[in-house]
Amino acid sequence: MAIPPRTTTPGVYRQYGQQHPVQRIGPNVTDDYERWYTEATPSNRMVLSIRSGINSEIAWALDRLYRLCANDQFSLKNIPGLTDALFEWPEWYATEGYLVAEQHRLFAMPDAEHRKRRHAIECIFVLRNSATNEPNACELANHSRTLPLLFNALTNLAPDTDMNVEFVIYAIELLQAISQGVILPDPASNEKDPLPTLLQIAGHSSNRSLIVSALTLLAQLFSNIQNTRRLDSNSPALAASIRYLPLFVDRALAEASLNYLYAHLSHPPMVKAFLHHPLMPSTLRVLVSFLLSEQVEETVNLDISAASRAIPATTVVIPVHDLTKEELETLVPMPEPQRCYEWMKIMFVATPDGELTQVDFWTLYKDAFTPFADRHPVLVASDVIKNVNVVFPQAQAMVLPGPPQRFVVRGVDRCKNTEAAPRFKCLWERFQCPAPPFEAPGELYDHLLQHLESSENPEPPCLWATCSLPSTSKQRLRPHLLTHLSSSQPPAKHPSQDDIITVTADGESYPFTDPTKRRPPPLRQTNISYTRPVADPPSAALTALLIIRILFRSSFVATTDTAPRVDGEHFGFPGVVEDDEGDDVVEDIGGELEGERRGRRAFVGVRRMMEDVRMKDETLMSWIVEMVYAAYDGLFRS
Repeated sequence: MAIPPRTTTPGVYRQYGQQHPVQRIGPNVTDDYERWYTEATPSNRMVLSIRSGINSEIAWALDRLYRLCANDQFSLKNIPGLTDALFEWPEWYATEGYLVAEQHRLFAMPDAEHRKRRHAIECIFVLRNSATNEPNACELANHSRTLPLLFNALTNLAPDTDMNVEFVIYAIELLQAISQGVILPDPASNEKDPLPTLLQIAGHSSNRSLIVSALTLLAQLFSNIQNTRRLDSNSPALAASIRYLPLFVDRALAEASLNYLYAHLSHPPMVKAFLHHPLMPSTLRVLVSFLLSEQVEETVNLDISAASRAIPATTVVIPVHDLTKEELETLVPMPEPQRCYEWMKIMFVATPDGELTQVDFWTLYKDAFTPFADRHPVLVASDVIKNVNVVFPQAQAMVLPGPPQRFVVRGVDRCKNTEAAPRFKCLWERFQCPAPPFEAPGELYDHLLQHLESSENPEPPCLWATCSLPSTSKQRLRPHLLTHLSSSQPPAKHPSQDDIITVTADGESYPFTDPTKRRPPPLRQTNISYTRPVADPPSAALTALLIIRILFRSSFVATTDTAPRVDGEHFGFPGVVEDDEGDDVVEDIGGELEGERRGRRAFVGVRRMMEDVRMKDETLMSWIVEMVYAAYDGLFRS
């Protein structure tokens, strides 16, 4: 049979050289999000593989789901039948498969049963990871097969066996993700109840992961007010949370214990019962210790020093200028008032802050020129003072009010020698001694004794500089000469004495004119060092603080105080005290008063620790302050 020739058209067939490559849409492999694996059709390959019963296909599909379920874009609802397919293997294990596992506790399970068990664990692991995404959690919470699966798993499986522990952990964590709307069944009903198993795990298990998961789930379940009817004051979970609470290093376990304690004590009957618990005081102490361990502080140094000046304690005193022999010989023959003018220019200098008494002016003038008054007359005191304004126009003679009144000249001061006088220079003969400076005070003293012995006057005056000692015997003058000698060594000082002196910053000078009237100087450096919190406490510390606050409110807020009694004699005035012979004694119903007393005593015991708690938030810190003050008041009430 001949094959008919193939007909071609330009729209279908083109020459090889004229062909263009066909653009195909390839799989998007970003984050393993492969498009054709997640097609929203009932014939999705992963769904068909899970239900195929072929181990290799099931393993392949679950391996793909491992990676997909961690992606935020993964949604169970978008793949029809996937959720139901994932429930099949865990449901088998929670109802039947666990019995096979219990028969092989000592030896390995058969390969076929072992693969089924692994499929069940992997499926519930995928469901658990998917539930971390809120849309998937809502999908599972509303699914009719979720709670029966989880309740069967927590009721039928022995959680402490190696075969079941992984499956039970995933079941608990999946129930945590959907626990917001879960209501525990009534214990009188025949429904599956996971609470006994959870309490058994929390109170008696040795598996840390199970304990953390169980305490976290119980805290979430009892946060629902409809489940508080299942609370028990002697709950094993309460004992476990108290037992594990001091383990601050194990952060996850400590937070799980805190969360359960908060959920348990948020119910008023439970907190009243807890006040009678023998471990209540130690639990309160651990909670305060947790607050202290979580707070982060910084040290602040604040300088509150006042303004001051520091000057050396040992100062070099520059001597004032006195007339030399040459200057005196030049001034004496001058006529007045020219001599007075020139004398003032040599002896004084204009200084805005300077001040000298008018008596000082006159005394210096008189001592210098009175010995020559017989040949060169001197001015009277009033003329000398008037001449000050001629030489120093800015100076002013004034009277300062007293008492006593002071007659001063302001604006001038004594002229200082630019070169400091030698330490051991002889100033005998009123500075006119020509002897050179000596090396030691002993040499200067021997030299002064020579001046004294050479005097023919049996009662000579002291001729040292400007000393005004009147004439006296040589025997009494010898010890007096020692008062004019400076020490060869500076005076010894106490080891604690500093090398500087602090004075006020308003111009106070040293040496002081009258040390007895010195104003108290400010401290040189006054620093206040204190600590302050750097940030608000973490969530675990806030949970601990809320628990402490619940115990405080139950211990110090009186619920049994009676109102003032209104009667015919006292008209209801509460200030009137009357012995009623015990007729109105408040009855301690259920031991509430004793519980409050125990709570107050516990807070009195931790008041010192609570004083060290610092909170950055003002409201939270006010709670701490209120509890500390109430604890001190509780000393008299407990």
